[in-house]
Amino acid sequence: MAFDLDKVLQIAERVAGSSGLEVVDVEVSGAGKHRTLRVFIDRPGAAPAADRPDGVTHEDCSKFSREFGTIVDVEDAFSGGSYVLEVSSPGLDRKLTKAADFERFRGQRVKLMTREPVNNDRHFEGKLESFENGKLLLALSAARKSNKKMRPKEGAAATVEIELRNVEKANLVPEI
Repeated sequence: MAFDLDKVLQIAERVAGSSGLEVVDVEVSGAGKHRTLRVFIDRPGAAPAADRPDGVTHEDCSKFSREFGTIVDVEDAFSGGSYVLEVSSPGLDRKLTKAADFERFRGQRVKLMTREPVNNDRHFEGKLESFENGKLLLALSAARKSNKKMRPKEGAAATVEIELRNVEKANLVPEI
C-alpha cells in the first residue's frame, strides 16, 4: 500500500504553521517494517549561528511530533504499516531547496552541485553574495583555503552566477 507524500507534506506544513514553524524538508527511507519518516522543521528567521539562541528547540520538535504523528495516523496519510517518525532541526549544514532559502541565507557560506556544468564545473563552494531573479551569485574566493577542490582554478572568475533551476543540491557550510 502506497502513501501520499504530498498529503504528508500538507499535514506537516499545517501543523508547523500553527506553531510558527516551517517545514524545511520531509524524507522517507526504508521499506516494510523499517520505514522512517523524517521531518526537518525550523523557526523562520532563525540564522544558523552558534551564538544565537533562536531556532528550533527540543520542545518544538516534541510538540510537532505529537501533533503531526497523531494527524498522520488518523488521516492514514502514511499508510502501509508501521513507521518511525523523526522530527528535528535541519542542523547547521541544512539543505537549501527553495528560493526563500537562498534569500534568507545571503552572506552565508554555501556548498552546491549543479545539474549542468557552469564554467566547466559542477561543484562550488563560497559565500552566497546575492539571490535575485532566480539566480544566485557565489563568491568563490570566499571558499575555505583548506578545500583546494572548491577554490577557483587559476585564471577562473572569483564569482559565479548560477540559476536556481540548475542547482541539484545545496547546503549551508557551518562556520567553525
